[in-house]
Amino acid sequence: MDNIEYAYTHGMDDAAVEERLETTGTGVLALSEGDDSYAIPLAHYYDGERLYFRLGVTDGSRKGRFLETTDTASYVLYGTADTDDPRGIDSWSVLVTGTLTELPESEHERFDTAEINRAFSPIRVFDEDVEEMEIRIVELEIESITGRQTAEA
Repeated sequence: MDNIEYAYTHGMDDAAVEERLETTGTGVLALSEGDDSYAIPLAHYYDGERLYFRLGVTDGSRKGRFLETTDTASYVLYGTADTDDPRGIDSWSVLVTGTLTELPESEHERFDTAEINRAFSPIRVFDEDVEEMEIRIVELEIESITGRQTAEA
């Protein structure tokens, strides 16, 4: 292991974490069911206090099943950029953990169709029938947020 290269990282301050949550539109949401895990790339909306996801779910879907069984979800945003530094890469990541809660009916008016289209990127549809898809808006009730970035040389 003598020839392995390392890049040192350090914690991001609150302002840097907030900036990443507000300006980075996508990440990976990790869900669980017993001993199984399921991670999906997903767009989010962060309003400065709360983190939301818009999901397209069909009856009997794996995503829907895992949404119902996950106690603590994890959401990861990350990025890299080439630099002139001999180490070659500048990187950062933000990890948010918490419980997922579907928005109650009383809060649905906050996300009417126009607001949904403004706040979220379009839902990616794979082999689902759009007519059978149920749109759900869930909040990740934030329990912890950790940000890391590469240290300057």
